[in-house]
Amino acid sequence: MQRRERTHHLIELGGLVQKAGLVELTNDDRAVLLGAFLTLATMFQAEDRAETLALWRRAGRRAFEREGGGA
Repeated sequence: MQRRERTHHLIELGGLVQKAGLVELTNDDRAVLLGAFLTLATMFQAEDRAETLALWRRAGRRAFEREGGGA
């Protein structure tokens, strides 16, 4: 991935953190956010990974549809 594409990708990911309300809910505490992301990464290694991802994907798609933001 080229530098410009990578930068755009990282900005989009940051936008998702903002859309989810995590910045406000954590008082912009980056240690809390990182801890939460590390917990998610651990969950992705569990045996029920596929089911968890399917559940979260549906919830995310519904949120995008409500906002008209597409997925």
